[in-house]
Amino acid sequence: MAYKSVLKKILAVALALLVWQLGAMALDSSLLLVSPVETARELFVQVRDPAFWGTVGFSLQRILLGFGAAFLTASVMAGLSFRFPVVETLLWPYITVAKSTPVASIIILCLIWLSSRSLSVFISFLMALPVLYANILQGLKVYDPGLLEVTQVYRVSPVRRFVFVTLPQLKPYLLTACHTALGLSWKSGIAAEVIGIPDGSIGERLYQAKVYLATRELFAWTVVIIILSVLVEKLFIGLLKLVYGRLERL
Repeated sequence: MAYKSVLKKILAVALALLVWQLGAMALDSSLLLVSPVETARELFVQVRDPAFWGTVGFSLQRILLGFGAAFLTASVMAGLSFRFPVVETLLWPYITVAKSTPVASIIILCLIWLSSRSLSVFISFLMALPVLYANILQGLKVYDPGLLEVTQVYRVSPVRRFVFVTLPQLKPYLLTACHTALGLSWKSGIAAEVIGIPDGSIGERLYQAKVYLATRELFAWTVVIIILSVLVEKLFIGLLKLVYGRLERL
């Protein structure tokens, strides 16, 4: 079944590339729409540039740092909100503001307080936090009271209760939250770099491509962002599933 799913995705990507190619041929203007072949050539040129990997590393490090901080913070906040309902009430205005305020507004406001080099860290953190917090808290709220009573009867330690009862119940909520939050972190983090234009970032390269109408470079870096986003998501979700697999075998 797994290979069929992979095959379907490959066919979907191939179809999308075909539509892209036909669209480029129809427009017949590389300034408006670059073909997949031209994008691949430009991407090959960029990869051979020694500065390419430094640029990728700069943005990757900061966006992952923001997501990681959001993951840990959301876990603590959700745990406190579940244990003490007043905490959930006190946090509600801040979570609502973080969810509702447009990303561009937050980025511009944060430029007043933060340097452009640290901006993508904070924006990635802020965009991922509400999604992770809401999902983890919801997972805790559906805690099976029957399982809790069993652990109390058998005097199961809090640590073992957390590992063998709480974490398994959180699994679907955690996986869903990470799928969504990682995508938001990438999009918002790169948007922050495009506006803040920190030296040596992917956002800076996108901004320069826009200013000089370098459409091939713009498409190539966009492909890089998509590839990085997909790879990071697959690796992180795979790591989570590996951890849960180990727990299930204990």
